[in-house]
Amino acid sequence: METLANLADGFVIALTWQNMLLALVGCFLGTLMGALPGLGPANGVAILIPIAFSLGLGPTPALILLTSVYYGAMYGGRISSILLNIPGDEPAMMTCLDGYPMAQQGKAGEALTLSGIASFVGSFFATCGLVLLAPQLVKIALLFGPAEYFVLFTLAFATLGGISSTNQAKSAFAAALGLAIAMIGSDSQTGSQRFTFGEIHLYDGIDFLIAIVGLFALSEVFIFLEHHRGGAVGKSGAMQIGKLMPDMSLVKRCLPTMGRGTLIGFIAGVLPGAGASLGSFLAYSVEKSTVDRHGETFGKGDPRGVAAPEAGNNAASGGALVPMLALGVPGSGTTAVLLAVLLQLNITPGPLLFQKNPDVVWGLIAALFIANLMLLALNIPMVGLFTRVLLVPTRILMPVVAMISFVGIYAITNSTFDVMMMVGFGLAGWVLRKLDVPMVPIILGILLGNEMEVNMRRAMTISDGDWSIFVSSPLSIILWVIAITGFVLPIFLGRRMKKRIEANRPDEQAEIGD
Repeated sequence: METLANLADGFVIALTWQNMLLALVGCFLGTLMGALPGLGPANGVAILIPIAFSLGLGPTPALILLTSVYYGAMYGGRISSILLNIPGDEPAMMTCLDGYPMAQQGKAGEALTLSGIASFVGSFFATCGLVLLAPQLVKIALLFGPAEYFVLFTLAFATLGGISSTNQAKSAFAAALGLAIAMIGSDSQTGSQRFTFGEIHLYDGIDFLIAIVGLFALSEVFIFLEHHRGGAVGKSGAMQIGKLMPDMSLVKRCLPTMGRGTLIGFIAGVLPGAGASLGSFLAYSVEKSTVDRHGETFGKGDPRGVAAPEAGNNAASGGALVPMLALGVPGSGTTAVLLAVLLQLNITPGPLLFQKNPDVVWGLIAALFIANLMLLALNIPMVGLFTRVLLVPTRILMPVVAMISFVGIYAITNSTFDVMMMVGFGLAGWVLRKLDVPMVPIILGILLGNEMEVNMRRAMTISDGDWSIFVSSPLSIILWVIAITGFVLPIFLGRRMKKRIEANRPDEQAEIGD
């Protein structure tokens, strides 16, 4: 009953005109950004962070705007997957397998509507799971001491490369790079300067918002300019949508598929580092083995092959918020960006968040329910409008992204040094992405580096310098086992998983996005 009372209070906060408007704007912009191939939710959120802070929004409105963008981008990723056979982001890759064949059969509108309904089911029930699970996880998190928190942060670094990662060495390098950047500035205990090289602007360390906007948003500008060179995102002769509403019998036939995908995706999202990609892959694989064991319809335009991955990846996006809010450990790349927003707003995620800032967390959760209804209303009747964004030339789109980044960062910091540093991070991000070095562990290192160091020092002080404190409790040992398993498992399963994804595709779809 206490949870329901808190949720009711959250709806009182979320149903103000300002928060409703921000949720609507976030849903609309998120869907547009999700539809653009390669942009994805993390980049979409990163691009809008400067705007959120420039507007002077409080913690709850800012989070409502950015999480609505997050949910909207997860919805929007299906559009280019179905129409162009180009996934809007990695989790939408599985939607290509049956979505594009449906579009080739003249059923693009039905595929878009069905995937929108599946996205709604996955997101809505994942948000319900967030309401039920997060407060329970908080009770466990209150048992954590400094040693357990240090191991928990280690677990986050070990697993955030994802189960589909094929090069854990690059993930480890990225995490080490992020931790090294976090060390720049004044030592929190002694006050001595570390790696500042006499530059006064570095005495307070590097603002993680500058790093995020540079590594995600600005590097995306360089990537787009390199690959598209001013052309349109999509094809000039984009596929016709056709009939929009599927038969109700088809929707009913796909409801069990959506239910299974939602459950699988939510579990995958709660696991740190698993994320929406694993949720989408598992949902599709389980559904195929359940209803099409002989491969007769999946990969050839089966509507259930569209519903399963969409329910899975959207449920995973809701599940990823659980560890971020309850433990302060992001469950995905986008929640790592949202974690930075919370820290910038002087709000510390974790077990005390539900006690010290209940208005923020419950207002946010209530707004997610409202955002899901808005997204369902937007994504079915307005799907034709969202598809038009695929024809926007990058010579128009990318300068807008760059302008938002420059103006937003300068409005927040009023420092040309920070703007130049953002450009430096953008160039570094462009180079690292060309080398297939993941960005998320870098951001996580910058975000959690100081907290990790503080908890390590506290644990060492308590134990009088005895390193065994990090393996002295059953909880620490369990976390170490999960961390080691999460780091080692992708080495053996990553390539196999990617091969299975490729094997699921028909021959004519072997190359996505050519």
